[in-house]
Amino acid sequence: MDHIEPKSKGGADELSNFQALCFTCNSQKNNRDQTDFRGMGAKYDQRDSSCIFCNLKKETLHENLLAFVIPDEFPVSEGHSIIIPKRHCSEYFDLAQPEVNAVHSLIIKRQEELKKSDQSIQGFNIGMNCGEVAGQTVMHCHIHLIPRRHGDVPKPRGGIRNVIPGKGDY
Repeated sequence: MDHIEPKSKGGADELSNFQALCFTCNSQKNNRDQTDFRGMGAKYDQRDSSCIFCNLKKETLHENLLAFVIPDEFPVSEGHSIIIPKRHCSEYFDLAQPEVNAVHSLIIKRQEELKKSDQSIQGFNIGMNCGEVAGQTVMHCHIHLIPRRHGDVPKPRGGIRNVIPGKGDY
């Protein structure tokens, strides 16, 4: 528990002046700042009314507080899934650390589920397109989890390097 306005600087010992912080944050904050972290959670509710992922009406495969998983509508392999943060942001680099943790946990959960249900899966590609020049067409951060099987392409060497023709052979 932490005082938003430190007691040594006149902060009251009352509920409106308390916030919960982890031990490390609390000890590092000390009396040096009066940052109020209580409103931090509100930023995760940001949505865009014109965004397909913000307004998705289909059932999710998995979900946590900050992200969800759906099947890709145009799969490149069976089981191709998309992990999507709930907050509207355009790309992976805009995610806050709790969102990175949330999407990562869903990637792991979906990967384990797919491997358990389909013994032909031998590997995965995980990818995201950040910006139009990288091929992003839906401007809401999303991460592709693509199951790979032996023989699904003639020459898999180079993996994601093959997004630019000729760069996969090195």
